[in-house]
Amino acid sequence: MGRTLRRTAAFTALWKAMVTGSGSNASLGQRLGAMPRMLVATLRGRYDGFGRLMLITAATAYVVSPVDIVPEAFLLVFGLVDDMIVVGWIAGALLSETDRFLAWEGSIPPAAGRAATPPPAGPGTVIEGEVA
Repeated sequence: MGRTLRRTAAFTALWKAMVTGSGSNASLGQRLGAMPRMLVATLRGRYDGFGRLMLITAATAYVVSPVDIVPEAFLLVFGLVDDMIVVGWIAGALLSETDRFLAWEGSIPPAAGRAATPPPAGPGTVIEGEVA
């Protein structure tokens, strides 16, 4: 069930981006600039996107690998449709994940209905507040 929801979310993000312009305040430049930061934050364990990034990487590897030639060789239309679906999912997943990362990072306000989790406070960080 969780996989189906993630797939649906990725395609929904792609659809919203194509129809309404993405639903967030992030520009394409912000999204492209966020990808290396997202990868570094994920590899350092600060951001929880490891599983999603691995799925995106695996889907990209499938589309560019020689294994993907088999469906095109025997079932031309099916092979092309399968590529379109996978590439569409990759695009939607990247839109969704960069949106989520930018909201987590605090670069943009979170999308409606989602609360952003701020990055963890490091040493020397001052958190303003009052002690009762």
